[in-house]
Amino acid sequence: MQPGHIYKKTEIVGTSESSLSDAIERAVARACRTLRHVDRFEVVETRGTVRDGKVESYQVVLKIGFRLED
Repeated sequence: MQPGHIYKKTEIVGTSESSLSDAIERAVARACRTLRHVDRFEVVETRGTVRDGKVESYQVVLKIGFRLED
């Protein structure tokens, strides 16, 4: 973060059937297609689903930080 800039955070949920890191990367990539000046993220929650004794999918709740334009 740079002094003098104003930042905003928004919360999104990423999902993946392969891994937590894939869920994070998919969520960040999607946020970057919609928001400008994205420069940080924070994982605030992790969860997933189980089917037949195996992990079926992963979910991550992220706070996405971006700089507001002047």
